[in-house]
Amino acid sequence: MSDRLTTAAANSNRRNGRRSHAFSIFICLIALFGTCVALLAQAGRRPETNSTGGVLVNVIAKRADNSSRQITSKQLSVYDNGVEQAIRNFTPDPAPARIVLLVDNSLTIRADVEKLEQAAREFAYEIYEGDKLLIVGYDEQAEIVADWTDDAKGIDTSLKLFRKKGQPHLFDAVTAVIDEALRATPGQKRVIVVISDGLDRGSKTSFEKILSELQSLDITVYAVQAQDRTRGAIRRDVPKPKQVIDKLVEGTGGVIFSIDEAAVAAKTICDELKKNRYVLSYLPSNAPFGEARNLLIVGDEGIIVRSKTKQPPN
Repeated sequence: MSDRLTTAAANSNRRNGRRSHAFSIFICLIALFGTCVALLAQAGRRPETNSTGGVLVNVIAKRADNSSRQITSKQLSVYDNGVEQAIRNFTPDPAPARIVLLVDNSLTIRADVEKLEQAAREFAYEIYEGDKLLIVGYDEQAEIVADWTDDAKGIDTSLKLFRKKGQPHLFDAVTAVIDEALRATPGQKRVIVVISDGLDRGSKTSFEKILSELQSLDITVYAVQAQDRTRGAIRRDVPKPKQVIDKLVEGTGGVIFSIDEAAVAAKTICDELKKNRYVLSYLPSNAPFGEARNLLIVGDEGIIVRSKTKQPPN
């Protein structure tokens, strides 16, 4: 991991001046491993097209009556820049998920540390076999609270590292998570759960850049939303917190939950990633070269479908 995404434990030790020689060696090994993974990723990123040139899109599809009857491609329609496309394949994707919990622990968020801990804790007990969680807390810096793991008891212990301070650099934190944790996992089911009200105050990264990057990599964003600390105040050159959450989630095919319903959020998200996730492929016709395109996938009556809303340029 780079210094954009550090460990909370390491930062705590630096502040207290008690880092041991053995711990330093351990951190060096982790950094070396992260560098190797990043280099490998550069050579093996997941392509946006399959071997025959078809576009791959991650899709959530379920029946409104919650029945388990399989959904087929004949019950869906795909529109790329308003032009209907022929679906080539539509297959279930029950593969394990890589879920990042990105938790706003800035000073002014309208949730106490205990509520933030509980919201994250719920996911530790809802993930399926093979799923992994990465928990990152952020203020001006993004810090790893629990590295990729499925150990619920270990996660519970790590959550004690949460503390509220500083300003929320949400956009920078999303960039750090993409670059240091998710870009190096091509071909896997990649998800970010933002536990925040959506406020960003001081990031160097723009909102438009992170949304475009998330859509390009087809990373789904869910939100466990805290109460808006700005109370809807207009902000210059930056979207309102609610707009940030709405656009991130709608633009990538996720869902928004209240932080007061964290248990429902964790169960719903983990269940649908396992049971309702599909991979759809199609070969775009008349796609303009070098331009992002609007994407719309709709289902027949009684079928709920969500996906990202933009395709990256060819």
